[in-house]
Amino acid sequence: MKRILLTLLASLVLGCTTVQTNVFDQNEVLSRIKLAADWQLSQPFGFSDLDWHCGPFYMGLSDLSEISGDRKYIDAAKAIGVKNNWGFGQRSPYHADDHAVGQVYLKLYQLDKDPAMIAKVRERFDWILANPSKEGYLMMRARREEFGLWYTIERWGWCDALYMAPPVWIGLWKVTGEEKYLNYMVQEWKQTTEWLWDADESLYYRDRSFIGKSNPSGKKNFWARGDGWVVAGLAEVLQYLPKDRPEYSYFENTFKLMAAKLKSIQKENGTWAMSLLDPEFFPQDETSGTAFFTYGLAWGVNNGLLSRAEYEPVVRRGWKALCERQQEDGRLINVQPEGHSAVEFNPDSTVIFGMGAFISAGSEVYKLVSGEQK
Repeated sequence: MKRILLTLLASLVLGCTTVQTNVFDQNEVLSRIKLAADWQLSQPFGFSDLDWHCGPFYMGLSDLSEISGDRKYIDAAKAIGVKNNWGFGQRSPYHADDHAVGQVYLKLYQLDKDPAMIAKVRERFDWILANPSKEGYLMMRARREEFGLWYTIERWGWCDALYMAPPVWIGLWKVTGEEKYLNYMVQEWKQTTEWLWDADESLYYRDRSFIGKSNPSGKKNFWARGDGWVVAGLAEVLQYLPKDRPEYSYFENTFKLMAAKLKSIQKENGTWAMSLLDPEFFPQDETSGTAFFTYGLAWGVNNGLLSRAEYEPVVRRGWKALCERQQEDGRLINVQPEGHSAVEFNPDSTVIFGMGAFISAGSEVYKLVSGEQK
């Protein structure tokens, strides 16, 4: 009964936010993501400035500044860096989640060339390279338990980590030219793939506790936002990696395999199911996974990795679905709060990482439709 009521509430909310404008007009796209950014900047973040929840929002601000030419958005992220002396969170130095904020530090460094912006990134990563973790997937010193499985936080043992850390490692390689950072990123990404990739489905399990288990329907359980983190992480990594590098084809192939799978399982309303292969398992709509997928697929079309004829319709359906769930004040609803699997949640929920993913998705849609304006 609770599930039915939540689904009905989501439908009522959606009915109040039906799109009345052309959401593919370039000016409308820009207006919507500016509204989203301005709303979020006016609100308490709800998390520490350096928390992983905020990382995608800072990247959204960077993407918005890029397409709008307005530095005020990335300068808002710069103020966070200055306030925190360009540092990280205070968990384990290995923890990928704490590295996420480094993505915008690298973006700002490329603009302003201030060595202070990446000094602590280099310090942290050099320490990791000098003190490599000896942990395998299962932790010897348990810190966190999910589903009865203790997994490492010193390696990238959960698929979300492929968004949090790899773009920072490869970004540091890009700006310093030091191969050690790229080599570590490739090594650890491949290890995570060995742990979590399902070659039959071309998707990543959120963590190994999901391998060998299925939903009541008998279908495998792949969490939408988990694979959304991976698709967005691949887009960020590929932006730094030249096509003539020997590592490029590995990441390109993974990206294309995931894109093809996502194209085949998008729901009719433009969203993706929380449990990607099982739309009836917690059937309410969720927008953070959809936003990350829309961002990654639009980026793929814009950069020639994906066929425009095949994938632009997928992107358009995703973007329209997101706009239908954007409120008049700019906030995006139907965002599942922090988690690790499909669950019921309040359909009115807004969370900062969903806002960031929405802004980044809109930034790529803006580029996608740029040639269509009269």
